[in-house]
Amino acid sequence: MRSLSDVGRARKLASRSHPDSINSAFRIPHSAFVAVALLAGSQAPDPWPVLDRASQTYQSISTLSADFYQMRPSRFAMRFVVPKGDRIVADGRYLWLYTPSTTPGQVIRAKIPAVGTTGPNLIGQFVERPHERYRASYRRADSLPDGMADVIALVPKRDDQPYSAAVIWVGRADGLVRRLEITETSGQLRTVMLSRVKVNAGAPGREFTFSPPSGVRVVDSGSP
Repeated sequence: MRSLSDVGRARKLASRSHPDSINSAFRIPHSAFVAVALLAGSQAPDPWPVLDRASQTYQSISTLSADFYQMRPSRFAMRFVVPKGDRIVADGRYLWLYTPSTTPGQVIRAKIPAVGTTGPNLIGQFVERPHERYRASYRRADSLPDGMADVIALVPKRDDQPYSAAVIWVGRADGLVRRLEITETSGQLRTVMLSRVKVNAGAPGREFTFSPPSGVRVVDSGSP
């Protein structure tokens, strides 16, 4: 068994051989703290080049189809798989919101303004004139089945939108919006994955028509 004096001499010898050894345990956490602080203070990537490219890409498209159909400027059609039966149709004159999953027995009809709107469309409302319509922040890069995408969070500058926030995935290869997560003002979150995307391939006219099912009440937007 080593005596206390032997232990004391060993400690003094280690201190003389490695004068920094006593403080090294404190220096490592301090260095790590500095690194974390530098990373936290670094700026996130600018979201606007991604949004500007998505906007330019959208302007070059006349029709777009995936799990929906869209024809600029004011025709749009989507049939939801989840919730099944929900449907949104813009026929060029009216926008029909038929969501029996949340409001059974009625369909909301809103007249599409002739001017002063980007049209009732899924993609355009997020990538047309984004600078004046949204506050944007870059979230991250993400991998999708179609390749890498940049994830951008959007918050409307005005409170007259039917949603309070949105997150979009913009493909790096083509500038197309590939995924959306929309937080509605009701608090419901809708996620839309766009697969089998076709650009300027036309769209069947029947998709842009809507006839209210029998027994369903039509509620005009703005009506009590």
